[in-house]
Amino acid sequence: MVDGCAAGSGPILRIAVPSPLYKTFDYLPPLGCDPTLLQPGMRVRVPFGRQNRVGFLIEVGGESEINPAALRQALAILDYDPILPVDVLALIQWAQRYYHHPLGEVFATALPVLLRQGEPALLPTLSPLWRITSAGQSALTDTATLRRAPTQRLLLDHLASCSGGAESEDLRPVVRNSAATLRALRDKGWVEAVTPVDPAHPVVSSALVSLPPPVLNPAQAEVITTVSAALDRFQVFLLEGVTGSGKTEVYLRLIEAVLARGRQALVLTPEIGLTPQLLARFRERLPGPLAVLHSGLNDRERLNAWLLARAGTAKVVLGTRSAVFAPLRAPGILIVDEEHDASFKQQQGFRYHARDLAVIRGHQLGIPVVLGSATPALESVQNAHSDRYQLLRLPDRVGGGAEPPILILDVRRQPMTEGLSQPLLERMRSHLARDEQVLLFLNRRGFAPVLFCHECGWMSQCPHCDARMTLHLRQRRLVCHHCGDSRPVDRTCPICGSVDLRAVGHGTERLETALHQEFSSVGIARIDRDSTRRRGSLETLLADIHHGDRRLLIGTQILAKGHHFPKVTLVGIVDVDQGLYGVDFRSSERMAQLILQVAGRAGRAEKPGIVVIQTHHPDHPLLRILVSEGYPAFATAALAERRAALFPPFAHQALLRAEAVDPERAMGFLHTARRLAEPMAEGLELLGPAPAPMERRAGRYRAHLLLQAARRQDLHRFLNRWIAQLWAQQVTDRTVRWSLDVDPIELY
Repeated sequence: MVDGCAAGSGPILRIAVPSPLYKTFDYLPPLGCDPTLLQPGMRVRVPFGRQNRVGFLIEVGGESEINPAALRQALAILDYDPILPVDVLALIQWAQRYYHHPLGEVFATALPVLLRQGEPALLPTLSPLWRITSAGQSALTDTATLRRAPTQRLLLDHLASCSGGAESEDLRPVVRNSAATLRALRDKGWVEAVTPVDPAHPVVSSALVSLPPPVLNPAQAEVITTVSAALDRFQVFLLEGVTGSGKTEVYLRLIEAVLARGRQALVLTPEIGLTPQLLARFRERLPGPLAVLHSGLNDRERLNAWLLARAGTAKVVLGTRSAVFAPLRAPGILIVDEEHDASFKQQQGFRYHARDLAVIRGHQLGIPVVLGSATPALESVQNAHSDRYQLLRLPDRVGGGAEPPILILDVRRQPMTEGLSQPLLERMRSHLARDEQVLLFLNRRGFAPVLFCHECGWMSQCPHCDARMTLHLRQRRLVCHHCGDSRPVDRTCPICGSVDLRAVGHGTERLETALHQEFSSVGIARIDRDSTRRRGSLETLLADIHHGDRRLLIGTQILAKGHHFPKVTLVGIVDVDQGLYGVDFRSSERMAQLILQVAGRAGRAEKPGIVVIQTHHPDHPLLRILVSEGYPAFATAALAERRAALFPPFAHQALLRAEAVDPERAMGFLHTARRLAEPMAEGLELLGPAPAPMERRAGRYRAHLLLQAARRQDLHRFLNRWIAQLWAQQVTDRTVRWSLDVDPIELY
């Protein structure tokens, strides 16, 4: 906090305060603060309503539209220097203009929680490092010792690769409940805490290089040469590499080149679950501390990592969506892994897309951006077709392994055993008999999607949503997967009193129950949100899979991404049909991406793999193209459909959402919004208002108004004028919540 700030008058401070208001607020500076020292990006504590809030200085002005006598004074300037560097300030202001969101909330998104609360921006103090002892090394080589302690084995394995040791917070992504595991290992004498040698580096998280890097194949070498030639300028590279083609190795070589120039790298990954795999690879190869930013860390850990990135101490920053705002002292490259993933789009509050902001940030900084994926988003593919992005391909798997063939299995008129056809069951028996592993993918957790009465037709409806409650048989509960409400399973029908209640449809839990009967002697691992809820459960399951204790794998999307299962030779996609005919025009794109992600788990080692897709629609044209010609051909066909229908990326959309306890109020707000829009909607198409596909969710009724324009500038010119009118309308009806989503990817 800057000293000497009391009360007085002076220049006008324009402050962005985190609030849903589309405006900044004028304040007088505290007495004793030299206005010439004030800079945009400093935090300022101000009175706001009946509370004191932390806001962000936007500019120092000479006058205000408000009578200076009515202006309130700021309470304190919290920083000696701007908390954010100039480039992040520029990114925030660009994002606010593009997404038309209140500036104060955009600033809040870019900062760790503790900084929003006014904590000082001080670098973390030196922390002890954990390293494996000689007794721990001996225990690690004795497989019998750790057979019943897979979590301890994972942590010891990791520490064995960190010759310099690792700080406790950096071990959190390795295993869940790492603190308890460390205590157990310390009590056995297998690990010890030591003081870091170099006090200039508060975090020593990377190991010395213990193994030589793998030999590059020609495609990898060409990609690295091409990107390396552009390290001093802005260029977007779309790296399309089949699963197992070595994209991570390309990232590592490019980061090494950037670090050699004394600069930093920012790597974005879509989900926390993918972070440990990348982090482990990075620690094996990259020197110096790494900063990790994701929601799985506590507030202090996030702040420490953020400050290390800002100071330049952390040479590599690895994080999920919000890490796109991480401050870097010397940025050199931005990498977005799995760039197609919908998790990069924030779906609540400030609805930004981290991949798109990474491109904008790279442009502002004049540095290259690498977007990597086996199945790029159609928007990215179109940008490559129009030469905005340079397309680079890794067409082959590392080590020469072939991509697994994909077979379409027509299940029409076939007898099914709990959703599994006889041909698929026979293939499973064959692969299991060879001591191989089988993975079944079903993107629906629980036992069954609905419980219904055979007498009167009653179904287990959620009382708060327009959705059925899913039966979770082991918990003996009905759960809504949309609002989280749950209740015990009904013993009798609440309408007619019948006891003939039946489960309809299939979820992962029901599939697991059926497979225990079909393959009673085979270890089964079910990996979904329910089975991995407890700390350490996912690590335990993965360890069992890698050691061959579980040879039949069942899972949802958690199992589809980022995992390497060398013994999996058969992947069965149990139900692809739910993605073929969705209400969203993006359904087929997501279906294709998910199929290829799951298919990528098969045949990743020396044994060839095969993928079987069960479907009632074997002649679906996009499915046929995907299977027979691959993702590039699918993307070309899907883009042709989008062009004909004038859907993104050949049009630009914004979605106005409204919700209220009374459905008439939500629709009424949108009807008023449309009347306000019509006189100035030149070049725009207004669609709606209409109820949302799921109209009622968590007890509130939701409706949409979709705006579409052929030219992006027409849409944003209109939104600049329309937002002010919408806010004036909101003042008269506070019972309605509304939000604007620019470039929406979900219509629910």
